[in-house]
Amino acid sequence: MDKATPGGDTTAKPLKPGRVALNVLALCFTLSVLGRGLGESFTVFLKPISEDFGWDRAQVVSVYSLTWLAGGLMAPLVGRLFDRSGPRTVYALGLALLGGSFLVASHAQTLWQFQLSVGLCVGLGIAFIGNVPNSILLGRWFGPRLPTAMAILYSATGAGILVLLPASQVLIDRIGWRDAYHLFGVVTLCLLVPLLLMPWRLFASGSPHIAKKADPDFVDSGWTLVSAIRHHAFWALFATFFFTAVAMYAITAQIVAYLIDAGFPPLQAATAWGFSGIVLLFGMLGISTLDGLIGRRPSVLFSYGVSILGIGLLWLLQYFPNYWLLTGFVVCFGSMIGSRGPLITATALNIFRGERVGTIYGTISIGSGLGSGLGSWSGGLIHDWTHSYNALFAFALVNVVLGLIPFLVVPALRR
Repeated sequence: MDKATPGGDTTAKPLKPGRVALNVLALCFTLSVLGRGLGESFTVFLKPISEDFGWDRAQVVSVYSLTWLAGGLMAPLVGRLFDRSGPRTVYALGLALLGGSFLVASHAQTLWQFQLSVGLCVGLGIAFIGNVPNSILLGRWFGPRLPTAMAILYSATGAGILVLLPASQVLIDRIGWRDAYHLFGVVTLCLLVPLLLMPWRLFASGSPHIAKKADPDFVDSGWTLVSAIRHHAFWALFATFFFTAVAMYAITAQIVAYLIDAGFPPLQAATAWGFSGIVLLFGMLGISTLDGLIGRRPSVLFSYGVSILGIGLLWLLQYFPNYWLLTGFVVCFGSMIGSRGPLITATALNIFRGERVGTIYGTISIGSGLGSGLGSWSGGLIHDWTHSYNALFAFALVNVVLGLIPFLVVPALRR
């Protein structure tokens, strides 16, 4: 076996770093599409599972909440495992967890079985192939171009939604939700084979050009998790992740169900929200471009403003269900739903650069997991208590405002 490229030919011509970097980006993007798409697909499964078992909205949404809560809480451990064992081990564990979880879910009969499989285990699987390991790996290859690479990576959320939400609805209509989950599990486990055969030593090594062109003004201050936690930027990033996730997931967990309740057919509702994947790519690249033109704070504040407009359009849809408002909502809310992610991630990786960056960034990402879980669960409770969506939208708006405050008051987040 070739020591330079495991599984490869020892006489093969070495790939150029630029080409390897693009291959790494494509791999990270594909894994993110799979992870986020499978996680968000529960928004389509929510209604048929609820109707089959007679559970209320909060009970079913608790499964979705656990998915993102588990993923967020696992983030620092994923970062630490990545620092110690490398990407091959981390990604393989993620696919194995996802595949096994969906196979178990296809036979689930009780709420706790869904919470364990589709909630806890799927959340852990997504964490192992998600933004934390992908961000660390891309940081080794893209250097100053990391914000652009991160924008492409974060757009995988939209691509996953675009592909897997309509596909999930089609599968549910044709073969039922149980067989759809079984198919998800089998396909995901089959992907383990090509994943394990990839040249992981090459991918994990990073670009030699980035190592040679390291920022001459940068001094590794020896960041540890303890010292990072004592820094105000850590908690500012944590708060932004947390409150933004609360706002976004309070809504996204119930978007498909809300559109169906507003009068749109199920496949149209799933497809409409799926198309947010297209506008998300443009939103992420657009906000990243604005960051370079007008600065961090104006770009982020603009993105939050567009998100608020999207929530307003969604609120109007229950009273005026038409395709113009639906399109406006998808464009505004969908394009901005993760647009802050690349900038926040790049900021965190830049501030806390060093040997422990994976553990530190993973711990900061707990904020996103906690916010996602709390937001989606709270959204379900609010819907059950009020039997409407108005209080839910107000709850989301409050948290959007709380999420943007750190960019107004913390200097480190403006740069």
